[in-house]
Amino acid sequence: MINKRLLVKNLLAHNDECSFYDKKRQIDLGSKEGKAKFLKHICALSNSNPANNSYIVVGVEDENNEIRGVDFFDDSKIQNLVNAYLSNPPLISYENIMFPHLPTDKVVGLVTIRPTGEITSLRKNIWKYWGGSIFLRDGSISMPKDFDIEIKDVNSEIVRAIENKAKNNIEHTLDGVIDFLNNRHNDLPSNYKVFKEQFVVCWAGIPKQVKGETYYSRVDIELINEQVRLFYSALDEISIEYNDDYFRILEYVNLGLNKQFKYYPLEEVTINFMENGSYFMNSELVFTPPQFNKKTLYHIYNANNALVKKLQKKIPLNPAEQKDLTHLPETYLICYLNDFTEAIDKLMESQPYLKQIGGNVYQSFKEAQRILRKVKYN
Repeated sequence: MINKRLLVKNLLAHNDECSFYDKKRQIDLGSKEGKAKFLKHICALSNSNPANNSYIVVGVEDENNEIRGVDFFDDSKIQNLVNAYLSNPPLISYENIMFPHLPTDKVVGLVTIRPTGEITSLRKNIWKYWGGSIFLRDGSISMPKDFDIEIKDVNSEIVRAIENKAKNNIEHTLDGVIDFLNNRHNDLPSNYKVFKEQFVVCWAGIPKQVKGETYYSRVDIELINEQVRLFYSALDEISIEYNDDYFRILEYVNLGLNKQFKYYPLEEVTINFMENGSYFMNSELVFTPPQFNKKTLYHIYNANNALVKKLQKKIPLNPAEQKDLTHLPETYLICYLNDFTEAIDKLMESQPYLKQIGGNVYQSFKEAQRILRKVKYN
């Protein structure tokens, strides 16, 4: 097992950006340009390393390697995005890696690219890149190349050495468990379970009982062996189920209108642990969008648009409008889920103004984006 925090440190300490490694301050999968650039780098790194893993570290300053961190990113459908746009797509994982000096809501993102050994290319047009384009790494840059390229394995030895240096041990595991239980979450009920005598999962949250079922809020879940954060949310509620073979999370989202709110199951994630020292994760979207009266939605949709225009023109909001603003992202989300297709564009228009306001308003925007990403990639 690889301790992903050690892996990130080894990548940053011993390597400039190269044909098997890239670093980013952040990635943007909410725009066509951001998706296109991400897919270009995936394509180039996969082609440049046909026989070993490549990596992208997210949340690091380019010039001085300072670890700044990014928001927790739920990657459950990112493979679907890669499959939709790339021919011979590599296997992709995005993991959220804890670093002690970062705020609790920040992590370092680690994208792992596992190639198929075949040439990867764009399947169709996206942004300014044409379908059929092939990319390779030229030093630290992902460049378009001719169609008759020959892919070569030149990095296996150095990648293997970096991964071997990041192997986990019992000291790292014990330190991680003690830190999780006694330091980072000493204000919350915390638990841990050992699977197959090798894997340790820790979780913390506020439990509550509803009709005999236990639900958790303010949830943090980590696979300690690899220093990977599996789930993190200050807003949503989840249920947890486990036995000796698996650990299962069912996530709920709270949606509604006019003070009539309800929890809807969103996604079920199961981590299956094997006797041979491996594990795999399976995610299933179980979300059924709530349906509301169209006349009511038209009124809310138009009111949201008027609020955004006032923000754009810097017109002060009255107390009632300020209250409506706190629900703007989730009501735009509900409109989109009820076939108001332009609501997603209106939501994106509001982003810079909501970000400037910050607090719960911008947190609500990020939550709406996360749900949209799950539904769209699925």
